[in-house]
Amino acid sequence: MSRKKSPRRRQAPAPALIRRPQVLTLAAFLVVASLVAGYLALTRTDRTSPTASADPQPKQTASPGPSPSASWDGRTKILGDGSTSYTGPQKGTLKPVPLKPGEKPPQFVVFSWDGALEGDDHLFSHYREMAQRYNAHMTFFLTGIYLLPKSKKDLYHGPMHNPGDAAIDYPTDEHIRTTLEQLRLAYEQGNDIGTHFNGHFCGAKGGGDWSVEQWKSEIDQFYSFVENWKTNTGYKDIPALPFDFKQEVTGGRAPCLEGQPNLLKAIKSYGWRYDASSPGDFQIWPAKKNGVWDFPLQMLPYENGKFQGLSMDFNFLYNQSNGETDGDPAKYSQWEQQTVDSYMAGFNRVYYGSRAPLFIGNHFEHWNGSIYMKAIDQIIPKICTKKGVKCVSFKELADWMDVQKPATLAALRGLDPAQSPDWSTVVK
Repeated sequence: MSRKKSPRRRQAPAPALIRRPQVLTLAAFLVVASLVAGYLALTRTDRTSPTASADPQPKQTASPGPSPSASWDGRTKILGDGSTSYTGPQKGTLKPVPLKPGEKPPQFVVFSWDGALEGDDHLFSHYREMAQRYNAHMTFFLTGIYLLPKSKKDLYHGPMHNPGDAAIDYPTDEHIRTTLEQLRLAYEQGNDIGTHFNGHFCGAKGGGDWSVEQWKSEIDQFYSFVENWKTNTGYKDIPALPFDFKQEVTGGRAPCLEGQPNLLKAIKSYGWRYDASSPGDFQIWPAKKNGVWDFPLQMLPYENGKFQGLSMDFNFLYNQSNGETDGDPAKYSQWEQQTVDSYMAGFNRVYYGSRAPLFIGNHFEHWNGSIYMKAIDQIIPKICTKKGVKCVSFKELADWMDVQKPATLAALRGLDPAQSPDWSTVVK
């Protein structure tokens, strides 16, 4: 998959997410040697017809949270300066239903993307179209300043930083336009729009150092940028986005997975329902933290199970090329296959086992010759077409989890990843 490069969306990956066989991650909470359960062979056969991730029911109850429209009269309501609008409940999303006694859970898989900029490489549109092709939904985490012109950058006051400062590039005017178009199409096709916040600050003076009030400032500024892009850009020829950010954005992922403890305290007042900022966990069924669904990156078998690596592109990057984004080209093919094998090993472990959701988080990037993008291109057709698989967004997964019996969720969380139980003893 050869594509023209876009301006770098983020700085070099954070080494806090390294996971090596003999080297513990620099984040102390990731002290994990391996998962207790093994994983099944990748060669196990299982060929079925595609299974839809979206329920044919057209409507879903709107997620809890602030909204100017408690009920909808069928008419589009333009909000604020005309940047956004309310067009009714999102169509085409999964209809959550409780499991029946003895029923095997669906195998949920969530592909999520940090940054969500439509650059010259058109990766946002590529994966939006790929999701549509395979009847899947994804979560696109939008960075707020990707809708803020560089000429207006001083409007952004990142916590602990000077006005206008950011650890990533501001978008070009054309990229704001193309990103707005992809956001509209992504929403209309049933995908989840979450937040990746704004300045992508990591390490010192990053999210890990921010107070609850500073996180709230970062969130409020995100809403301001996305709800006032018409005022900030002056564009009058682009229609309003067809959704209300305060209603539809119900979760996010912090840059470099830093600062979740205070972030969780901050987001309660916004009505958010999930957070994907955890630095990592086993492949087990999710639980709530502070009343919010915690959807972490997961430890997947790496190098035939020699150790466990996090389910994100820059974790593979650090293990394969020591964090160099342009490593040895002679190894690209090998590294790409390692990445595919790790994703598939993690998928097979739970697909034939506990059915815990699989979370894959990536960036729109070209590291090591785009091998991590190519790996995703390989696994989406392999995974999303299998019997019983639903490739969904984080919001859809939260909807499904919310309608299950607490006793069922507790029983699911008690399963080891590769444990294939008698479902009649789990779902009652």
